Formats: sequence, structure tokens, C-alpha cells
Amino acid sequence: MHDGAPRDFLLEHPKDAPGTFVFMQLANDSTRTTNDVFFKFAAPDEFTFNKTVVPVRLAQYEGEKLVSRSQAKRLTARFEKFKTVILDFTGVETIGQGFADEVFRVFATAHPEIDLVPMHMTTAVQDMTTRVLAGTG
Repeated sequence: MHDGAPRDFLLEHPKDAPGTFVFMQLANDSTRTTNDVFFKFAAPDEFTFNKTVVPVRLAQYEGEKLVSRSQAKRLTARFEKFKTVILDFTGVETIGQGFADEVFRVFATAHPEIDLVPMHMTTAVQDMTTRVLAGTG
């Protein structure tokens, strides 16, 4: 969009072509600063990005449920690069015992230096996590 003109673009790419299409939109009038973004994902006394937010729903392939340890291992891959991992469960209704155990007990025990911070859990997700951590899952 330029000078208030409507968004208009033409893409000539076969639908069955290999690869991934990425679209990015920037808000040129944003009041957010580079420092705002940096301090959201970096520790106050450090100059590295050591925090990340992970939308857990993205681990669900084509509507499948998050039930297995292998799904949890795919989700937790590369978590060790961060000190804090915020797990956003928005859009995830339930998780299975194996998935919960692998993330919240096995991974957390193997990486005590990493803070796993769940957010937006449904009651069912919270209940499964609680059962796993209590050893009754």
C-alpha cells in the first residue's frame, strides 16, 4: 500500500510449486521501538535474546491432537537455546499424558536451567499437566 492506495498485488506462481510463501506486513506508524522489542525478549543485564514465545498450536498438524512424546520432542527442539520459553496454549483444547510428561517432566528435568512458562491453558490442559507433575498422569 502506498499513499493510501488499496492493497493490490499480483502473484504468478503455480499452486503446486514447491516451497513456502511468506507474507509480511509492517506497520509504518507503529510506536514500538527497537528497544521495546529487545527488552521483551532479553534479560535486563544481558545483550542476548534469551526468551521466546512458542505458540503450541503450531505443533498440531492438520488438526491432530497433541498426545505423543514425539510431538513433544519436536516442540521442544531448540528450547535449550533460551533461558525462558513461554508456551502459549491458545487454541489447544487438550493434550495427552505422553505429550505433557515429555514437556513438563522429562524435558524440564533434563534442562533445569530453562524456565518453561505456560500460558492460556484450558482447564483440560492444566489438569493433565498437574496430573503428570503429581505422578498420577
